[in-house]
Amino acid sequence: MMDQDKLILRELAKQYREYAEDPVNGEREKRARRINALKPDRPLVWIDEVPWHELNIDDQLTLRCEDPFNRQMEQFFRRKIMQWKYFQADTVLENFFRIGKAYTNSGFGMSWQENVRKTDEKNHIVSHEYLDQLDSEEKVAQLKIPVITAQPEQDKAHVEQAQEMFGDILPVKLSGNYHGANMWDVISRLRGVSPIYMDMVMNPELIHAIMKRFIEIQVATIDQMDAQGLFSGDVSNLHCTPGWSDELDAVEKEKGPGAKSTWYRGMAQLFGSVSPEMHEEFEFDYIKPLAARFGLVYYGCCEPLYDRIDELKKIPNLRKIGVSPWSDVWASAEQTEGKYVLSKKPNPAMVAGASLDEDAIRKEIAETAEACIRYNCPCDIALKDISTANYRIGNLARWAQIAEETLDHYYGK
Repeated sequence: MMDQDKLILRELAKQYREYAEDPVNGEREKRARRINALKPDRPLVWIDEVPWHELNIDDQLTLRCEDPFNRQMEQFFRRKIMQWKYFQADTVLENFFRIGKAYTNSGFGMSWQENVRKTDEKNHIVSHEYLDQLDSEEKVAQLKIPVITAQPEQDKAHVEQAQEMFGDILPVKLSGNYHGANMWDVISRLRGVSPIYMDMVMNPELIHAIMKRFIEIQVATIDQMDAQGLFSGDVSNLHCTPGWSDELDAVEKEKGPGAKSTWYRGMAQLFGSVSPEMHEEFEFDYIKPLAARFGLVYYGCCEPLYDRIDELKKIPNLRKIGVSPWSDVWASAEQTEGKYVLSKKPNPAMVAGASLDEDAIRKEIAETAEACIRYNCPCDIALKDISTANYRIGNLARWAQIAEETLDHYYGK
């Protein structure tokens, strides 16, 4: 079994290395570093969170390895190779194979209960109805502090296995993690969205009790991960945007890996339907002490933030702001004044149909470029949350082509 797996992985590693050796990868990484250092440049265009089950052309994504970890590595290679060949945009292929440090999380003693509706049995994107399990402070008090346990022996075994499979073809590198805090995604799964909205108005004390407990969970998690060396500034993909940073690298070189050498990633997606004042009261004020512990902060996902930039600026170490499809990119660029990276998220519905509205795609990218040029804003562009491409890989390829051609007009090739 392992011999056959090795043959498969070695062929994939050779093909990946060939693409990774293209000098354009280094040029794109350098551009990402300049942008994250607040030096305006041509935005990188990334495509992420892709419906891979729709894109298996000629079985190119079909996994053939038998060993579970070998299958994980095979999936990485097959997906990266396919993206490079068909919808590359500004994809960066690193000239090594990255293995993230492993750890276990004992959890907080509660899991969500839900009803699900599906439209495509092959798609993991489904409709959820969550049942409320945190409707009293007594239930909130039952949430446990998690235990984080680093897995150095697993790391060692995985590195050795990867090196055995293809280490003479592609170097293997063990790297740490950044910290993603999606507390409101978790809370909404434990409660459902409607009860949260109602309690923000009718029972705010309960919302504060929930947040206080989740902050305790976050603090304990960060403390344990930091103490066990699980953080690192060596971040390539920061939740669908480039994460490379010369500043974080310098901190890590001087002081070693830790929270101060990596990113804090924050979001509160359901807060797109609350006032800026409520966003500050129930989210921003709570995460400020957490953000202060990290080197840089990236905030925002699907929630529009353009009408609460002033509140957002109060978060310590803020460097990158998400500009969702529902955000006003002009207002965002004007208010940030070039002091933050705008991470623009184009509308994924643009690639969901049987045909593309190419003029709408051009308009969205052009508007982003014009706003960022006018207000001297560094920017990256990430098409993400792609629930479907209508089983047409050409939709992604054409979107990438249009985006790059539009940026050519503003920034040159």
